[in-house]
Amino acid sequence: MAALIQCHFSSSLADSKLVFKPNLARSRFDSANFHHFAAWCTRRPAPRCSINNSHHPQPNDKQSGKSFSLKHCAISLALAVGLITGSPSFNWAGNAYASSPALPDLAVLISGPPIKDPGALLRYALPIDNKAIREVQKPLEDITESLKIAGVKALDSVERNVKQASRTLKQGKSLIISGLAESKKDHGVELLDKLEAGMNELQQAVEDRNRDAVAPKQKELLNYIGGVEEDMVDGFPYEVPEEYRSMPLLKGRAAVDMKVKVKDNPNLEECVFHIVLDGYNAPVTAGNFVDLVERHFYDGMEIQRADGFVVQTGDPVGPAEGFIDPSTEKTRTIPLEIMVDGEKSPFYGATLEELGLYKAQTKLPFNAFGTMAMARDEFEDNSGSSQIFWLLKESELTPSNANILDGRYAVFGYITKNEDYLADLKVGDVIESMQVVSGLENLVNPSYKIAG
Repeated sequence: MAALIQCHFSSSLADSKLVFKPNLARSRFDSANFHHFAAWCTRRPAPRCSINNSHHPQPNDKQSGKSFSLKHCAISLALAVGLITGSPSFNWAGNAYASSPALPDLAVLISGPPIKDPGALLRYALPIDNKAIREVQKPLEDITESLKIAGVKALDSVERNVKQASRTLKQGKSLIISGLAESKKDHGVELLDKLEAGMNELQQAVEDRNRDAVAPKQKELLNYIGGVEEDMVDGFPYEVPEEYRSMPLLKGRAAVDMKVKVKDNPNLEECVFHIVLDGYNAPVTAGNFVDLVERHFYDGMEIQRADGFVVQTGDPVGPAEGFIDPSTEKTRTIPLEIMVDGEKSPFYGATLEELGLYKAQTKLPFNAFGTMAMARDEFEDNSGSSQIFWLLKESELTPSNANILDGRYAVFGYITKNEDYLADLKVGDVIESMQVVSGLENLVNPSYKIAG
């Protein structure tokens, strides 16, 4: 008998539906509703969640309506959905759970990195193994948490962060320099010098009790850190499988500016979103997108979905749901591509559920507002083409790698500037242009050069 979920709040939850492909049949249970429901439950100040099952009373429950912690609330919600549906369904391959338990290990539901800053996610996703630079990076990243303390009291915590980073940099500088790629060593050393000087300036701002100066300086220092870490990457770290090797591939990173004309917001006529694409962890997916941008495929295209959960575009005019390659007159499709922590290259053509990797952590998680991913057909993993979406979510409410998207859709970048304005976009707003502003030299096998 299905368990009955009871959540007690002062207002009701608005119904919402979510299917990425515009014309696909909906699943028998819309997991997007559950995602919104779970997130909405946890965002309330002090929710009381309980599972009542009159046919199977719980031995440790001394009374009905017993209050639970947020952790138990999340587990209860997941269990209830598992009981109701057998396995959640959200445009996944139909046999994703054919030979597996209805639910993965529940510990995963409350795990996952808390990082939700897109810049930090991109820094940590770089294919490097240099403990010294990471130990400098972490206390600087932690300043974000320190600044959540009200007033100048936050500066005491910031000061500890800065002192720890400065001390670690002095102790580990030689190890950091030794980790730089030989061809990039001069640039990396230059950035390290700027980092040292910047940390002294940040320390002075803290001593002057100038809280307003902290966040901008932190961002500057982390940009230096990211630059040093990129200078540690020597070439592309692995071979793409042979069957995908002739496709457009982004072997490194690139950045795209997307200018959108906003129709119905008097305070925002147009906005430029800065997107960083990560070809280290998704070379096929990012390469396909860069190739389409260079073809001006998205220029003039409307936003086709904006429902508070995702913003989506990329469905061309006409019956086709993807990009028709003029050289073949067929839809160009790409494989599902997921990079996992601890692996040297991505998995292709299967979701992590299908691979049995329930606890695996993706290198590019759906953890930031404006996470960018490739849409695909509901029942076909390798059907991505041109439809893309950006996730609008509060990441702390849904642990990464434990939600309905991680390991099932290919993330290949993040919006790093103006991402908050994604929530203002509406269906019918027009993408005036997309332009690659850096990293185009990292694109190999560019088909746009052949086709024009």
